Amino acid sequence: MTSSASKSWLLLLGFILFYIIYLLLGALVFSSIERPVEDKLRNDIQTMQREFLNQTCINATALEEFLVKALSASEYGVSVLKNSSLNSNWDMASSMFFANTLVTTVGYGHSTPLSDMGKAFSILYALIGVPFTMLVLTASVQRLMYPLVYAPQALFQRSGLNPRPASQLHFALLLAAVLLCFFVAPAFVFRAIEGSWSFLDAVYFCFMSLCTVGLGDFVPGEQPGQKYRSLYKVVVMVYLFVGLMMMYLLLRAFHKMADLHGLTSFLELPHCEEPEGDLRPILGDGPTDTAATKQPLEPAAQPSYNTISKG
Repeated sequence: MTSSASKSWLLLLGFILFYIIYLLLGALVFSSIERPVEDKLRNDIQTMQREFLNQTCINATALEEFLVKALSASEYGVSVLKNSSLNSNWDMASSMFFANTLVTTVGYGHSTPLSDMGKAFSILYALIGVPFTMLVLTASVQRLMYPLVYAPQALFQRSGLNPRPASQLHFALLLAAVLLCFFVAPAFVFRAIEGSWSFLDAVYFCFMSLCTVGLGDFVPGEQPGQKYRSLYKVVVMVYLFVGLMMMYLLLRAFHKMADLHGLTSFLELPHCEEPEGDLRPILGDGPTDTAATKQPLEPAAQPSYNTISKG
């Protein structure tokens, strides 16, 4: 490994370490801001519930007022149910989970800031955290492109396959690995831990999370009395980060396969960049002239629909 590659790995590790520290600091701030507000809201709901139950004559207006307040509190993650009130949405683990879903743009919406200060901090936190998270994911995928994309395709070509069949075989294997490791296997785990989830519900949660849709109808670690809830939340955060990274890697592999099949030139899309320096695999039939490749093409040499269709 060259000195530049070592520095690149150290820089990536520094990014990841700073990302973890950023999540911890965000969790600390969110917990300190929102936990007291949540406790006050929970006490108000419990007081309102006792007053409602102590009424000798309950009319439709009182019932409607109670339901409106209960539903409004439920939107902020505070329930009138006794078992649900045992879990806080703003302990350190839950706050860190919220910070992670915020900067990864998953955003389940199961818990939202209650105070104006929490909402203002969410804007500032996401303003810095979202681009930085994208930077960390991009840097991680760039370092994984050679061992997981370029090197396997070069190995298939040394085995006698042409570049196009090699890219197709590699993408099929990578797709199967991603589906197995980040959809099917985690779905069995979520199905076992979340007793109320079916296997389809678990696969649905994995898909919605890793596609950053985050509808929020299924959120892990929200059942009352769940064992090792804090550790479970942290493990789910790691799963989300690594899963998003692998989804991005899968898209990059598909982009490279599209390059080899001429789809990017046909649609006039940017090409997937090749590795540089000592990381560049030999995928062609002969040596490449790096000086020539860096020179811009003449306008007549640019690919167009007519030249592709005539080839």
